[in-house]
Amino acid sequence: MRVLVTGSSGCIGAWTVKNLLDRGIDVVCFDTVEDFSRLGLISSQAGSPKLSFHGGRIEETEKIKHIVRQEEITHIVHLAAVLMPFCAANPVAGGMINVIGTLNVFEAARDAGRPVRVVYASSSAVWGPEDAYGERSLSEADPLLPGTHYGVFKQANEGNARIFYSANGISSIGLRPWTVYGVGRDHGLTADPTLAMKSVTLGNPFQIRVSGHMDLQYVEDVAETFIHCALSDLAGAHVFNLAGTIVEMNDLIAMIDRAKPGAKSLLSVTGPQVPVSFRMDASQLHANVPGIPRTSLEDGIGKTLAMFESLRVRGVLSA
Repeated sequence: MRVLVTGSSGCIGAWTVKNLLDRGIDVVCFDTVEDFSRLGLISSQAGSPKLSFHGGRIEETEKIKHIVRQEEITHIVHLAAVLMPFCAANPVAGGMINVIGTLNVFEAARDAGRPVRVVYASSSAVWGPEDAYGERSLSEADPLLPGTHYGVFKQANEGNARIFYSANGISSIGLRPWTVYGVGRDHGLTADPTLAMKSVTLGNPFQIRVSGHMDLQYVEDVAETFIHCALSDLAGAHVFNLAGTIVEMNDLIAMIDRAKPGAKSLLSVTGPQVPVSFRMDASQLHANVPGIPRTSLEDGIGKTLAMFESLRVRGVLSA
């Protein structure tokens, strides 16, 4: 087994690489630059002989195909993407990366000369705002009403994955995270819960730039979910919701304060609610892929604060 992880230097990418290496699996990383800094925060395996790297852009069709063939890849965890603010400001560039890049991954799997299983990051952004659905948990059968370019791009990827299965037999699973938090999450608007925890570890004030509710999902759980789906033998083109713990941002501050007394004096909330429904039903994921972990929000906050404190003591936690 050889697993290609695209977007390997990102937060979910680093945790996915770590957990694959912990299993003794060969990992081939692909990203724009060779950067194992996030992996170094959470693991000592950045120099593992089971780890290799290829640099490039996910839009480079022939490069992706060459890597999958040359490296004898059997599984792809596709995480390379740009986030909502980038896509809002640069729709064409965002579409090239998020849509064309995903098409390249599936074409590479199609042309590999061997079966290649694909697991890819979709997003809860395929949903519209909560008022489009009402106060209920959304299942995979509910209509997709994305309100952003980013959400539309992710919706397109889900449709293309379905076509690649019906036309070429490529089995895949797309996963729809909401807000992923934990050490290594430092980019994007929904990184603010993690940045808040990092800031209070350093004794610095921080203002969370979004208000209202989020569904918070601990990063190691999310990485493990990608790996479980990659190792699954579930045939077909599937898309599953992820679900963690729904929390209002002021309540999150209170939870951080309970774990680290005095934190609430450093934290505040401003800004709008993220325009994506936050109530999701993840029962189909758990029914189809057994063993998916779920860390409580209290435990996830505790683990994140403890890791940040360890990094601070080591002198490697920068503001």
